[in-house]
Amino acid sequence: MSDITIRDIAKLCGVGVSTVSRAMNDHPDINPETKAKIMQAIEQHNYIPNNSARNLKRSESNTIALLMKGIDNPFFQGMFHMFEEMLSRKNYTLILQKVGFDEDEVNVALELEKEKKLKGIIFLGGRIRENTQDFALLSVPYILCTVRQPQLPGERAAHFVAIDDVKESFKIVDYLCSLGHRRIAIITSLQEERGVGSLRYEGYCKALEKNGIKPDPGLVCYMKHNLASFSAENGYAVTQELLASGKKFTAVFAASDMTAIGVCKAILESGNRIPQDYSVAGFDGLNLTHFYHPSITTIHQPIDEMVKAAVRMLSALIEGEPCEGGQIFEARLEIQESTGPANSAVRTDG
Repeated sequence: MSDITIRDIAKLCGVGVSTVSRAMNDHPDINPETKAKIMQAIEQHNYIPNNSARNLKRSESNTIALLMKGIDNPFFQGMFHMFEEMLSRKNYTLILQKVGFDEDEVNVALELEKEKKLKGIIFLGGRIRENTQDFALLSVPYILCTVRQPQLPGERAAHFVAIDDVKESFKIVDYLCSLGHRRIAIITSLQEERGVGSLRYEGYCKALEKNGIKPDPGLVCYMKHNLASFSAENGYAVTQELLASGKKFTAVFAASDMTAIGVCKAILESGNRIPQDYSVAGFDGLNLTHFYHPSITTIHQPIDEMVKAAVRMLSALIEGEPCEGGQIFEARLEIQESTGPANSAVRTDG
């Protein structure tokens, strides 16, 4: 997709460049119908004004943009530093762009693409889309990292590196079931969010079903809007409410390791023990889980391999070389001190 200019917008609308400029600046001496026509064309063609656009065309850039949705997440922060190191070896410069929870990462990328002369884009985190049509608006190669984007018939394949979140969450919840846990709570992402949290919830449900356990909606806990997603603060606040509710459970599966740390704090502060009273399991494989007490059972994502593959794939796309559509990596279950047999005092059939 070539960059559209203010002259293109003017030509499409049958007006002068100065008229387009007045419309964008909300000048009072422009006809409302003309202004509406111009603004509609700007939106349809994703035109973003850029005062330095003239200069961008004249210079080559080796800049890669990394768009991170969840910038407070230590898991993503660790990946960012790996990307920075590996891309620098290939003489690329990496810039970091935060994507807010309520922002659409593709729209942010389109704006950034107009402001910077980019070689490529890495999306770290984000939501799962119904289709890949939005990505087709991008004019530079891109890679999705940690998000698996399904390809629909007739669509261009999205390039991604990820784990199978359903399979891996099934693995850890099935392990909890093997310890005798039948009342397993889950703390997952916001209810309306379509991302890895929803996939991990799907795996949770499949593991319960496999073990003959009917899911209890009262044990499905969603993170709070006013706290950072997948954070220790969110896990702490949600677990406090769960404990106060009086609902019977023997284990908690948290959708991230940081969330699991918050879960542990709430349980220990309530006077209960881990794992004697409650087992806690996380997800991601942060190094921090080894140093927390008790150390936290988790799913370890192979981030070294994922980052290397993402850099290799993006480099191939930039150079116009053949590149696979996506790559799924195997994660591993790390059994540590935070999980044990179900406490018979609160164990009931599901």
